[in-house]
Amino acid sequence: MPPAKKRARSYDPARTRAAVLAQLGNVQEAVRGLGPEQLALPTRLGDWTVRELVAHIGMAVTAVHRALSLPAPPTADVTVVQWPFATAVNSAAIDEFTRTMAAEHTDLDAHLAEVDRSLRELLDTHPGTRLLQTSAGAMSLDDYLVTRTVELVVHTDDLNAAVPGLEVPYDRQALAAATRLLADALAVKAPGGSTEVRVPPYAVVQCVEGPRHTRGTPPNVVETDPLTWIRLATGRLAWKDALEEAKVSAGGERADIGGLLPLMS
Repeated sequence: MPPAKKRARSYDPARTRAAVLAQLGNVQEAVRGLGPEQLALPTRLGDWTVRELVAHIGMAVTAVHRALSLPAPPTADVTVVQWPFATAVNSAAIDEFTRTMAAEHTDLDAHLAEVDRSLRELLDTHPGTRLLQTSAGAMSLDDYLVTRTVELVVHTDDLNAAVPGLEVPYDRQALAAATRLLADALAVKAPGGSTEVRVPPYAVVQCVEGPRHTRGTPPNVVETDPLTWIRLATGRLAWKDALEEAKVSAGGERADIGGLLPLMS
């Protein structure tokens, strides 16, 4: 696993909690209006249907519940920016658990309502400093909630892509946190200062070994919008396709970061 950055970005715990609840609420509202035919539609996630995708969204949130049900580890041994690199390790177990959840919860609206209710109760009960044993390692509840913004935003985008006409909104704070975490992960994966990656209005990071830029316009610049960046970082969009579709601009000999993507899957 790549080492963490020396100066980690900080996230406002209250805003992060509000963002997780707001994005979960956006998904709840959308799922409430889906019929059996829409729930049976395919998604871009292998052979998962929309039903299984929605079940997985609930599962991603109740990961907080499961972690809080375990004894607290003695110390944190992973930072939030390291989390993206550990997401592929348990893919087979996640797939199996998702299918089980989809089969058990036939009323997805009621399921997500209970997920929301119980999450609020847990967040009112436990301090953000409480350490959790997660699949990526031991981290604080506050840090783990930042990773939940990534899960919620990424899978909201999967949901929008799967159901024609569906436009589940993105909470601004959730989108900002997800964008920043994945941008920081790129800087961890390819440390350096020769290339500047801009994802306005949320993130700017420097990465890639080479001459460090100090003044004026950087010689190597990558720029894109938040959702395109998230799709690139999670393998939903290929670098080559993003360039061809003018969804990303890349200028300079060290601006081709396609070989570093995706950061997680």
